[in-house]
Order: sequence, then structure tokens, then C-alpha cells
Amino acid sequence: MENKTIDEINEIYDIEINKIVKTIKKGENKKVLLQFPEGMKPYSTVIANEIEGKTDSEVFIWLGTCFGGCDVPLEVEKLGVDLIIQFGHSVWKF
Repeated sequence: MENKTIDEINEIYDIEINKIVKTIKKGENKKVLLQFPEGMKPYSTVIANEIEGKTDSEVFIWLGTCFGGCDVPLEVEKLGVDLIIQFGHSVWKF
């Protein structure tokens, strides 16, 4: 898989980097865990680097399986993260 820039990834997925950065800064979150579905994992390091570059947080990527927004890793407490950001790749119809 070719490497993509954050702009190229944002053309595929609406990842809302600015909203994520605001949320992290607002809560003064220092340790942030990103959780991705399988289809987005190839882009996870680019997204994590973008977030780290725009905040003072340390960003971790959860590489375990993810079955949706209710699937929070049990190991989160051991990691001591302040915030979990879960990504999805399906369009939600409201």
C-alpha cells in the first residue's frame, strides 16, 4: 500500500483532524489512544503523527481488533490514557 499524506487520507475519510485537535487541547489530554477499524489501520501512523504534531499529547494506536464504538479495549486503564478517539469508515445516515 502506498503512503498517503494526511490530505489524501482526508479525501477518503472525513477524519476531522481540527475537531480532534480542539478536543484534545480543550481537555488538556496528555495521553490519547486512537482506535481504528481494520480498513483504516494502514493510515493510522500518519493520522497519529498529525495529531501529535498539532498537540502536546502523546498518541498511541490500538492495533487490536475493533468491532465498533462500543468495543473499548480493556487494557485502556493500564495504559493510563486520558482520551480515546475511535474512528469508523462507514457513512452514518441520520
